[in-house]
Amino acid sequence: MKQAIRIARTELQLLFYSPIAWLILIVFTIQAGLVFTGVLEGMVQIKEMGYNLDAVTLKLYTDPWAGFYTRLLGYLYFYIPMLTMGMMSREISSGSIKLLYSSPISDARIILGKFISIAAYALLMTAIVFIFTLYGAFIVDKFDFAATMPGLLGIFLLICAYGAVGLFMSSLTSYQVVAAMGTFAVFAVLNYTSQLWQDVAFVRDIMYWLSIGGRTNEFIGGIISSEDMIYFITVVGLFLGLCIFRFRAVRQKTRTSVSLGRYGLVVASAVMIGYLSSRPAMMYFYDATRTKLRTLTQASQDIMRKAKGGLTITTYANALDDDRWLWMGMPRAELDDMRRLREYQRFKPEIKMNYVRYFAKGNNEESLNQRFPKLNDRERMGKVAQTYGVDSAMYLSLDEVGDIKKTLAEENYRYIKVLKRDSGQQSVLRVFNDAMGFPSEAEISAAIKRIVTNLPKVAFVGGHGERDCIREGDRDYNKFARENTFRYSLINQGFDFEQLTLDQEVPAYVSILVIADVKTALPELHLQNLKKYIARGGNLLIAAEPKRQETMSPITENFGVQLMEGRLVKPSKDYQADLIRTTPTTDASQIADAFDMMRKNKQVVVMPSAIGLLYNNAMANGYTAKPLLVTDSTGTWNELQTIDFVDDSVTFNPATGELPADNMAAALALSRKVGEKEQKVIILGDADCISNGELGHYRKDIPSANFLLIAGAFNWLSDYEAPVDVSRPPFTDNDIHIGKRGFKISKIIFTAVIPAIMLIGYLMIWFRRRRQ
Repeated sequence: MKQAIRIARTELQLLFYSPIAWLILIVFTIQAGLVFTGVLEGMVQIKEMGYNLDAVTLKLYTDPWAGFYTRLLGYLYFYIPMLTMGMMSREISSGSIKLLYSSPISDARIILGKFISIAAYALLMTAIVFIFTLYGAFIVDKFDFAATMPGLLGIFLLICAYGAVGLFMSSLTSYQVVAAMGTFAVFAVLNYTSQLWQDVAFVRDIMYWLSIGGRTNEFIGGIISSEDMIYFITVVGLFLGLCIFRFRAVRQKTRTSVSLGRYGLVVASAVMIGYLSSRPAMMYFYDATRTKLRTLTQASQDIMRKAKGGLTITTYANALDDDRWLWMGMPRAELDDMRRLREYQRFKPEIKMNYVRYFAKGNNEESLNQRFPKLNDRERMGKVAQTYGVDSAMYLSLDEVGDIKKTLAEENYRYIKVLKRDSGQQSVLRVFNDAMGFPSEAEISAAIKRIVTNLPKVAFVGGHGERDCIREGDRDYNKFARENTFRYSLINQGFDFEQLTLDQEVPAYVSILVIADVKTALPELHLQNLKKYIARGGNLLIAAEPKRQETMSPITENFGVQLMEGRLVKPSKDYQADLIRTTPTTDASQIADAFDMMRKNKQVVVMPSAIGLLYNNAMANGYTAKPLLVTDSTGTWNELQTIDFVDDSVTFNPATGELPADNMAAALALSRKVGEKEQKVIILGDADCISNGELGHYRKDIPSANFLLIAGAFNWLSDYEAPVDVSRPPFTDNDIHIGKRGFKISKIIFTAVIPAIMLIGYLMIWFRRRRQ
């Protein structure tokens, strides 16, 4: 080892006595300074414009799209070939290689010594990056230092891997330019391998593992992964091994066949190590971020612990699906798909991933008929397979998919995943018709929770003209109850649901009872069964509606809540007067995170027609009442006269009994103790605000978040059993202590002063050598 260190010291002296090493460092520093100040300038501008900052450490350094580390990586490959191109080729062209051949030093020590000098230089480049990171600790409030350290490690390992490649290429030729170009070529191949043979599972895994592209993403994101650590160590070992055998082949004049055999052995060993290290059971992770941002939340981890035994996730992809999901069903998309579930495999490595492909018409039949008017379904599938370059034989007909056929039909033959335990329980994980599309941690954990425990049951009361949870009319509740493609529907957030009537007692398994917009009065038997449910402490969501006070009051009076006459109005130049914007209260923020999110984002719940709620008698009935949503602080009243809100205008007329309704409760949360249980009730002054029509309605300049009302209400009513709590502690690094002037000074220091100091250092060494 001492001999290798001596060689490394000699190489470093040669490097720093020549201008190339200094030039690389100076140019790299200038470029790093420009990249860093470019990112920092954006944040300074945001602050100067009066906007709030958040998660500054992550956005400044580790953002996967525009962070300092990410942007800097795009330039690293340019420097290393210039550094390594002469390390071996110089020895070959000058003839000094013969001295090495005749020396008693082993081939491995010679190559190792040269690589140590590269690693030392990589450490120096990483130290330059560290200067920019250290600077962040002084300007960022509550800087998350630990989260940046894996990124620095990733940069160091990447430079070392590049250096090992360059060293090997330098050993193949006496021409330094050829060595540099060859290194660039290998970099291109290593980045491109992940695109090769992606339709063959085993080969795909190997080629994906060999790819160097994106290997530092986990490090930059704050994760230290055993797979990525082993990858870089293996790549370095691979090219150093090839370099050693190349050196030995020339030194010992080894036959070509023997040399090729040795090269093959080194490559095969690296591939085997890589394949084994990429198996989920062999992976280990450390999340360095302050909020454990790259790790499942505690609630999801608890669910995974309950998922005992085997778990198989089978993806069913339809060749005739919409184009967005058609691509995701292709074999070449499988690895990306698996990586979306990687955090779950960390806690359950034995998860099996299967893929089944079939063809069937779904809800897109009209589109298929327009694109392929003369083809039947099988011919259409063949056309799709031909277009994407895959074998049409892998697509099954519906008769061939087996018992899952019924489930596929219920899901309209869309792209789905079926989660199934060895014990037989199964659930469906869906994709959604929104910008994100793919399920997030909340939906994935909810699907897994469905097969490991009993879910809260929501029952919708019918029989009296109530809103229906099955029908898809604008006034009904299908969207939030059971629509497959709506992310925030109950079935996608960890609830079960059913419809029932009150001609019998409410079953004991019902967790939440929903009564919305009762049109005809409840018969006495039904009212008594409802009162029994209330008396035993059952939770309820009650949604009233204007003109339904007479039929809804017998229900709300059980809780000491009175429905105001008429409806709430607030005149507006753009919308009908009875379109009410309600805001969550501070009490609502404490009840559920969804309400707190609405307050922070300054969002509202839009109620197309609402009743004011009076709760003076709630305490007398044993309930503690808290307003959840309230009207604006000015200009609102309960309108008693106007009926036509399209053509007529409204005017506040106290003489007719109209009352001011500023800060009036439009939604209430009530609770009381019933035995050991806390009974929870939410009463809404509007049934339309969570209807199909309203959830799909967009209004310009109104930041509505009615879907968060659903999430927050049912989260509280289910005693926080669902939706799965995937919230994380808030970021604390939400400010920077630098202004426009300080930024300009910093930019001059990073892009001019520090490079100038380095240049002066080089000139001092150069003049010193000239004197000697």
